[in-house]
Amino acid sequence: MKYAIYLSISLLLFIGCKNDTSKSPAAESVQAETPTSNTENFGIVIHGGAGTILKKNMSDELEAQYKQKLEEAIRTGYAILEKGGSSLDAIEKTINIMENSPLFNAGKGAVFTNEGKNELDASIMDGNTLNAGAVAGVTTVKNPINLARAVMEKSEHVMFAREGAEAFAKEQNIELVNPSYFYTESRMKSLERAKEREQIELDHDDKSAFYDPSIKDSKFGTVGCVALDKNGNLAAGTSTGGMTNKKWGRVGDSPIIGAGTYANNNTCAVSSTGWGEYFIRGMVAYDISAMMEYKNSSLQEASSEVIQKKLVELGGTGGIIAIDHQGNVAMEFNTAGMYRASMNKDGELYIGIYKE
Repeated sequence: MKYAIYLSISLLLFIGCKNDTSKSPAAESVQAETPTSNTENFGIVIHGGAGTILKKNMSDELEAQYKQKLEEAIRTGYAILEKGGSSLDAIEKTINIMENSPLFNAGKGAVFTNEGKNELDASIMDGNTLNAGAVAGVTTVKNPINLARAVMEKSEHVMFAREGAEAFAKEQNIELVNPSYFYTESRMKSLERAKEREQIELDHDDKSAFYDPSIKDSKFGTVGCVALDKNGNLAAGTSTGGMTNKKWGRVGDSPIIGAGTYANNNTCAVSSTGWGEYFIRGMVAYDISAMMEYKNSSLQEASSEVIQKKLVELGGTGGIIAIDHQGNVAMEFNTAGMYRASMNKDGELYIGIYKE
């Protein structure tokens, strides 16, 4: 009996000592090393195209219009993120603002094809799930980024094109418009000038005397947005009207996942703007993420390497915006300018147009 009582008391004391870790240095060390999630870290970045954008060619009035629209767009997405909304919601609503503005080559301000049509492309990607959606060559969808998101969330596929994409848009109650909605006088004049240059080239044997890529593709007005929300989720989206005077159903990089758009919570979110063929060949958006994942490069290191070296060596021009899983931002371009803006968790706003 005495032995049983002694054993019980000893057991109770042992259990009590095991449970009382409040003063244990080892326990304090474990508690101190436990990571805490930074749920308040968030940010958003946008672009409105890159190219031969020079101060000398820009009136004060037009510059003010671009800055005002960039600020309106980014503050729209920022407000969603600040209230705890998702990066996907922020991207969609932000891009809608630019799609609805005739200033940018997306939606309302889309350029014309050789046939005098507006053919729109867009894509979106969720960095949390790696799910993605894209559309190409649509002509009646008011906001292609909305349709791209519907493809991502409401179908088992990644990309729809042309009539099929528009049929799906109708099923999903995506807003459709008459193609005349996209008409703008400035874009039509751009098409006319492009055709005139093309005819001059055809009429002369020495085409090099008249062909100037910097004139042909003087500005890539594609729009894009990348964001990090308070839950640590990254997302990216891109929308465009493509290239002035494009033919044969040409599709650029904007709807191509990995080229024009890419997002991965483990690395970064990227949206591209530029000469699409080169961005496709270099898989530019994914390449930046891959360098971060496999080479342990920082976002800025990877962005600079890809845009200033790899893309240039291919012969490509343009730029990207990106944000990583820690909220670091990159806005890299190898052209004279890029319409761009960013906002961080502290509400600090940056707007840029020219190379600084």
